[in-house]
Amino acid sequence: MRFNNFDFVRTSKYFYTFSIILTIAGLIFLAAFGLNYGVDFRSGSNVDITTSKPMTEEQLLPVINEIGVEEEPVIVPGAERTNIRFSDVLTETQDAALKAGILKLDETASFEVNTVDPEMAKELGRNAIYAVLLSCVGIIIYVSIRFEWRFALAAIVALLHDAFVVISVFSILRLEVDITFIIAILTIIGYSINDTIVIFDRIRENLRFAKIKKYTDLVELVNKSVAQTFKRSIYTALSVLIAAFLMLVMGGDSIRMFSLAIVIGLAVGMYSSIFIASPLWLVLKGKNIAKPSAPQPSKTEV
Repeated sequence: MRFNNFDFVRTSKYFYTFSIILTIAGLIFLAAFGLNYGVDFRSGSNVDITTSKPMTEEQLLPVINEIGVEEEPVIVPGAERTNIRFSDVLTETQDAALKAGILKLDETASFEVNTVDPEMAKELGRNAIYAVLLSCVGIIIYVSIRFEWRFALAAIVALLHDAFVVISVFSILRLEVDITFIIAILTIIGYSINDTIVIFDRIRENLRFAKIKKYTDLVELVNKSVAQTFKRSIYTALSVLIAAFLMLVMGGDSIRMFSLAIVIGLAVGMYSSIFIASPLWLVLKGKNIAKPSAPQPSKTEV
């Protein structure tokens, strides 16, 4: 299929509308409910139990009630792996009592206990925000030096769009956010900027030899540049997306949220580089070029 005559700039308005709606919904859910933080970003204990037979919530509740926790934990039973998340940090006595009670149900059970105290949870949260912000600042500096500030601004808006869409989906669906989620966000930012740079580089090359006299010439240049890199962008994104999707379907529970974030981010980044970043650069660049004025009604002689 050839895309030489496809109007990417005009089509971008539909993607802008979709992104705006999703962003607004994400902001509403974030303001009302926030994110469903995992144990990495809030104090508490997370217990992963590997058993030789399935365990039900009804079996585990009596054991949990005996150890004396203030708030009822979140129990996620599984065929061979069960997760129990406590909002409070378990003491050594409670930890030993929990393991002893579960071993009575299954002698072959093994445990993995992760505990985060309040100060560590706050520090992890701050470091995660700093990591994302510093990566964005580095990208702005890099793109500004290699290209110009309009490319940098368009690229960073597209990157923040990709990251925020993933955050919005996790907030709306109440999916758990842990440290692997932050790794996924940074991975998405790195992949998305790579795809965006390829398109921007083609725009810059075509701009060197183009004679831009009016706004429609600039629109034609952006459409031409995107068309020249479209297949490369789609094929590269699909190859990575398929691998990430297989990792989501066939991977373990420990990387499921990471894989899901990667899949969503790659899908969003695939269209943002084409339909968000490039048209946004066009808007910024087009302010210096006179747009075609509306036709004036002809004067009739009396």
